[in-house]
Amino acid sequence: MQKPEPFVNSETIFSVSDASALLKGVVETAFPRIKIRGELSQITRATSGHMYMTIKDSGAAISVIIWRGTPVPFKLEDGLEVIITGRFTTYPARSNYQIIASEIEMAGVGAILKMLEERKRKLAGEGLFDEARKKPLPRLPRRIGVVTSPTGAAFQDIQNRLRERFPVHVLLYPATVQGATAAAEVAAGIEYFNRENNVDVIIVARGGGALEDLLPFSEEIVVRAAAASHIPLISGVGHEPDWMLIDFAADYRAPTPTGAAEAVVPTKLSLIQELDNMWVRLSGNFTTRLINAKQRIESINIKSPKQLVMEHAQRLDDLGRTMNIIVNAKIASAHQKMDVVSAFPNVLQNRMASMNQAVAHLGQMLNSLSYKSVLSRGYAIVRGENNQIISRADGAVPKSIEFADGVIQI
Repeated sequence: MQKPEPFVNSETIFSVSDASALLKGVVETAFPRIKIRGELSQITRATSGHMYMTIKDSGAAISVIIWRGTPVPFKLEDGLEVIITGRFTTYPARSNYQIIASEIEMAGVGAILKMLEERKRKLAGEGLFDEARKKPLPRLPRRIGVVTSPTGAAFQDIQNRLRERFPVHVLLYPATVQGATAAAEVAAGIEYFNRENNVDVIIVARGGGALEDLLPFSEEIVVRAAAASHIPLISGVGHEPDWMLIDFAADYRAPTPTGAAEAVVPTKLSLIQELDNMWVRLSGNFTTRLINAKQRIESINIKSPKQLVMEHAQRLDDLGRTMNIIVNAKIASAHQKMDVVSAFPNVLQNRMASMNQAVAHLGQMLNSLSYKSVLSRGYAIVRGENNQIISRADGAVPKSIEFADGVIQI
């Protein structure tokens, strides 16, 4: 880069303020508009709404200011590679230079994809993309809510396809689908339908475009609104190859806005065919049941009154025979019991004789074991004081002698 020629007299003496003002004018005149590519860092937002940050590369860093109200189409994060368009100026109070940004964009597709992949990983970790939380689409919705631009081709495509297939009532929430405010407006549309609860299904749609143009549909505010929707939500953003983060949070991802309309309602022809198939199945089932009922009725034999009386008489005869068998068995059992009772006196007499013999035998044994029988054979019992029996002569003092026929006191 060519070095500019000096235009200040080296002998002129300036005040600090004059020198700062001169430098400010030179910088702003030389760089009325400039594009700088680099990596963001030290991002802060003041209470006034202004944003302050640094854009840097491996060799230098420059301060950047984004005034409140300047459109920023995506969320700024540290480490994000961007291209900033703005003008150079100086800040005399601190003797530094800075860029006042008027536009900011991501530096190429690679940076965008890296940012989306990191955001996708973060949101997936929170469970916003889990299959278990996805809701089924209604079979025949009566009202469909559409969040898209009212002037875009996407809304026209959806209306045309709905009219062709199965006309339903459509409620539009107008939202810009590109630019700094698009993400907030799309999220507001999703939240509106959920708050009012006035539709059966929601379609978020936008036609195709560059990756940078579709970024609002990957903003966290949109993804979180889609994941939080209690109304089934279809994402129809871009074309078949385009995948935005809302596609992972939606209950159904359609390849195009037209595909979203096709997913939400069936065609009239398919409904007619389905009704015809149901009629065939129902009529066939009804016919089969009628045939089975007819066969059961025909298999029933109606008996004459005489036959019914004869059958009852036969059942009575069977009952009579059964009763005779039971009564005879009872009588035979009673006879057996009476025979046992009649034989009881003989059994008792025999039992008494046996007991008398046992008693007599015991009496004989008692007599044979009694000491009286011993005394009758000539023996005697000598007793001392206290009537104790004396069995030895040594030191004994007899007091009485008992014989078989009496006792002699000594």
